[in-house]
Amino acid sequence: MYFCFVNVHKIKYKDTYSFSKLVENYTEISVDPSMYNRYPCLSDFSDQIKEKSKQYIDRDLLVSVLTKQNSTINLSDESLGNIDSLLDNNTYTITTGHQLCLFTGPLYFIYKIISTLNLTERLRKEFSQYNFVPIFWMATEDHDFKEINHVSLYGEKFVWECDQKGIVGDFKTEGILEIIEEIDSFLGRNNDKKYLINLLKKCYSKNTLSEATRSLINELFGKYGLVILDSNDIDFKKKLIPIMKEDIVYQSLSPIIKKNTDNNSLTYKTQAFVRNINFFQISESKRERVIESVSENEIENNPEKFSPNVLMRPLYQELILPNLSYIGGGAEISYWMQLKSLFNQQDIVFPILTLRNSVMWMEEKDYEKWKNLGFNLENIFLSTSALEKMYVQKQSEISLFEEKSSLENLYISISERTHDHGLKSSIKSDLVKNLKSLEKIEKKLIRFEKKKYENSLSQIHKIKSKLFPNKQLQERIDNIITYYITYGEKFIETLKEELDPLDSNFLILSPLKNKK
Repeated sequence: MYFCFVNVHKIKYKDTYSFSKLVENYTEISVDPSMYNRYPCLSDFSDQIKEKSKQYIDRDLLVSVLTKQNSTINLSDESLGNIDSLLDNNTYTITTGHQLCLFTGPLYFIYKIISTLNLTERLRKEFSQYNFVPIFWMATEDHDFKEINHVSLYGEKFVWECDQKGIVGDFKTEGILEIIEEIDSFLGRNNDKKYLINLLKKCYSKNTLSEATRSLINELFGKYGLVILDSNDIDFKKKLIPIMKEDIVYQSLSPIIKKNTDNNSLTYKTQAFVRNINFFQISESKRERVIESVSENEIENNPEKFSPNVLMRPLYQELILPNLSYIGGGAEISYWMQLKSLFNQQDIVFPILTLRNSVMWMEEKDYEKWKNLGFNLENIFLSTSALEKMYVQKQSEISLFEEKSSLENLYISISERTHDHGLKSSIKSDLVKNLKSLEKIEKKLIRFEKKKYENSLSQIHKIKSKLFPNKQLQERIDNIITYYITYGEKFIETLKEELDPLDSNFLILSPLKNKK
């Protein structure tokens, strides 16, 4: 199936009831400006460039490491050119990153990358005197295997079981090809599926999960010039040695982060817990928090054995990259904001925090059914029970709203005839009791009427289940495979066409199909 047009519907984040207060406020530019450096709008990037240009970046080292890391894959001319361009002081990066999720994991993994590609292209047009390079930062040092070892397709969960230990980037890919075979059998016949299955087999035949993930991301997005970076590199980590010493040996950084975090927590929920030491120690089979004393010599001689946690990684990233903006989800934006004071203290430029695009993909048939049911697209975020009630009341006109309103007016009129507070209180209690009785009657009427509209209510359930698998946003559960085997490369092309990370709205995309 292919399509030539997409219905695009934009909804404010606060109207989705699916995001944190911080995200809602940030998209409406109502977060305290002291919590970030600059807001993600084109006009602010000019000053961001000027500020970042004053920070020293070891570009020779950066290009050397990126060239070495990407030497095992077939890079596009665009990606090769982007790596080489980083030697130029007029070249800056736009960065996103993620864990090494199996087959890219949830859809927002894809949305992060496309948001990054599109912002990069937008900046090239706006600031033609500079060059901009999209970077994907692979979180190869993560150790939470259960977060990344599965993929969900049409409600079915496929899990890669293995007993390997340590950082996930070093995990051998043994057993993944069997998962791909299971998926192949599960999906049945499909031309786009055949291409994708063969691609997965090719990529996950690599020796480690890090190599496999790099290969897959490059196959999907290399033609757009994406550059993939593995942070677990000894030469990069040598740059981090002074910060390692401050945090691990002297424990002087955590008080700064804690104060910043405490200030933010007065308004918003804290995302990341601040520890006295914010580095892990890596051994052959473990990645454990540093809890025992470590000497400066140990750090200087073996920086590769230390791994930044979620609160040190942003500092590490901005230390080695000529980066202007980090693109992430709401949780990432939150923990970055815990670090604003630390960046100031370290004299490292705090990047523009850009919220990745959030997208709901709604098939044409579901889009048409939803409209025929009499709902607008904003209604999709209401609970199923609220939608059922809305539908039945609209069809049957059994709402007792007018009756309840009349009853309230009657009791108000009666209450106004007396000045006795005790009697007024009694009248109010009687009103509440009678309103509850009317609500019970209304629920019974709705329950009775529901039987007449079983087919329509069933459609509501099916559409809600598809768009909210496991009662979560589609982008947090579904995988690209589901959509690629239906739409092919057009799925990615459409996202490239429609996603704009500087547009602070949630997107619902609905393709209009036509057979080719």
